[in-house]
This record gives sequence, C-alpha cells and structure tokens, in this order.
Amino acid sequence: MRRLAVAAGVGVLALTAGCVAVSWPHDSKLVPRHGGHPVGAALWSWLFLGFACAAFVLYLGGLWLLRRGGGMRLVLALALAVQLAPLAAPLLISTDAWTYWDYGRIAGVHDANPYVGNPDDFPADPAFRWVGTGWWDTSSVYGPAFTLASEPLALADDGSAAAAAWTYKAIAAACMAAVVLLVARLTGSPFAVAFAGWNPLLALHMAGGGHNDAWMAALVLAALAAAASGRRQLAGAAWALAILVKWVPLLFLGLRAAEARGTRREVAHLGFAAAAAGVLGLATWRYGFHWLDSFGPLARNANHESRFAIPHRLGGHAAALGLAALFGLAYLWLLREAWRGRARLGLCAGLLLVATPWLVPWYAVWAVPLAAVEEDATAKLLALAFSGYLLRQAIPL
Repeated sequence: MRRLAVAAGVGVLALTAGCVAVSWPHDSKLVPRHGGHPVGAALWSWLFLGFACAAFVLYLGGLWLLRRGGGMRLVLALALAVQLAPLAAPLLISTDAWTYWDYGRIAGVHDANPYVGNPDDFPADPAFRWVGTGWWDTSSVYGPAFTLASEPLALADDGSAAAAAWTYKAIAAACMAAVVLLVARLTGSPFAVAFAGWNPLLALHMAGGGHNDAWMAALVLAALAAAASGRRQLAGAAWALAILVKWVPLLFLGLRAAEARGTRREVAHLGFAAAAAGVLGLATWRYGFHWLDSFGPLARNANHESRFAIPHRLGGHAAALGLAALFGLAYLWLLREAWRGRARLGLCAGLLLVATPWLVPWYAVWAVPLAAVEEDATAKLLALAFSGYLLRQAIPL
C-alpha cells in the first residue's frame, strides 16, 4: 500500500511536470499575454487540463492509500517537489502577478497612491500592457502589508515582465513549501502532508500563477504553528500580517478568539498589536488612510459573479444574497462551536467558498491547508470537492 501511495505521488509530480511542459510552446494560450486575452492553439490547453485532471485523480488515490499512514520522508519530499515544479513554467493562466507588479510600480516608481490611482493612469509604464484589462481602471484591492512589500519588489524587477513573474511565482512557491512543512509540523501525519502538498491545483496556481493567496495561507499556518508551540506573541504577529495581506483571515481569527475565550486559554495581544501598528503606521505614512479604500473594490466585486461561483450556478444575484445570509448563520454556529472548544477553520473556509460570488481556482488555498491540519471530515470533503471542481476554471480553451 505504501509503495502504491508513493507511486501515486510520483505520478502527480510527473503529470504536473507535463502541465509545465505544455505551457512553453510559443502558441500556447496558457501564458496570459495581451492583457489576459491570450491567443494561440487550444491543443496545449486541452493537454494541460488532461494532465491536471489525471494528476488530481492520482492525488485522490494517493490520499486513499495513505489514510492509514505512510512514510513521512517520501511523502514530504514529493509534496515539496509537486509544489515547486511549476516554477519551471512561465506565468500561468492569470495576470495577477503582473497586476501586483504594476501596483508596486505606481507606488515605488511613480510615487503615487495605488489605493487611489489605477493602472490606466500610467499607460506608458512598462507593466501596464501586461495587466489584465479588467484591472486597468481598478485601484488596489490588497491589504497594506502586501502593497508595502510590492514596492521594493517592483523596484528590484525594474521594467522586466519576466522578472516580475518569476519574483511572485518564486515567493508563492516558497510560501507553499512553508505550508507543507508547517502541516508536517502541526500534524506529524503523512496523510495531512499529502492532502496539502500533493494537490496539483494549488501547485499550478501558486508556483505557476504567483498568487498572493499563498502568502496569506503560509502566515495563517505559521500563526497556528506558533500558537501550538506556545509562542503566542509570534502567533499574534503572524495573524496580523495574514490579515493585512488579505482580509479573509479575519473570519478565522474570530473563531480562534472565540475558542480561546470559551476554553479560557491564555492569549497574548502584544504581538498582534505591534505588527498591526507597525504595518498600518507605515502604510498610513505612505498612502494616508486610503488603504481603507481597498474595501471599496472588494465590495464592488461582491456584486459581480464569476462563472464557476456557486451563486452563479444557482441563479445569480438572488442566490448570492441567500447564500450570504446562510453563511452568516453558519458563521454564528461556527462561533458557538469555537466557544465550546473547537474552532473549525477549514470548514469556515470551505463554506466561504460556497458562498462567495467571486470564485477563482487559487482560492482553494484558503481551505485545503486548514482542512489538512484539522480532524474534520466535512472540511476535507469540501476542500477536495472545490479542488476538483475548480480544475477547469480559468484554463483558456
């Protein structure tokens, strides 16, 4: 059984490498050129999808074989290899990494405010033509910690789109490697490591697409690991940074706070406060209080629906409102569960994926690592279901 499980992991790695290979032909549509509207032969995209689906089937098979245990070293090595393999690809499918680059240049090069200015305010900038057209007239939707980090990265990348893509891909890959190692530390379980690390969807969109959701996931796992080892101040700082990269972890922190209060677990607030004060103070110095405006584009996006979002599948705006209300009720129930001693972060993330009207494949990283570290079968099933469901989305066929 263990040998078969390792064979499944090797198969996931080989098929992920196949996805990398078919992204390189000059007429591949998988590289998001021309403002996110690539042209070329659909053959490579179909091959990419076929390899990704086959890898996902082997991933599920490997998990089934590992459900009763396995050898940690090989499972961990394969998990790291799978998550790092798409570093060998060009930027895949999404222009987000180039959008990060452009926002960083707005602040770092043009000394303007990315929470006020838009990419199309600087059409002569070398980053502009690489930004997805849907973001041309949109100010930054990202937290101030991420925006502050994007400035020196933009200066380092100068005017090179290739350097910018590689920078964000490399950081996302490093974050996913950290996620895998943190899952191993938190659980000591080969199954949990494979659950997080053999997932081909995460590899292709993090090391492949360079999305900052990997930063957020790594920081949340770091917060959980620091708390588990008694380093509560460090855990608080990691929570603050995760929230200030992207706002989603606020929901998870609320559950952890309710769990701590309900179980009378000792908590420490200084680390959180110091990290938050440092980042927000620097962000306010750089951008004024306009970093608060990042909620504006998020609110506008909440009124739009992506094609694979569950509310869209169920009928549109009315379904979105209904699912949002149901998520609110579910969150109240999760708060009660947390107060009783069980903060179900993975389930919260999975239910959020059900309710969000804007759903893209890389959002699966919100749920998969958290489900991996918790003994919660429902959370695991939701995370796997969304990983499979989102394989097709965003691939340009």
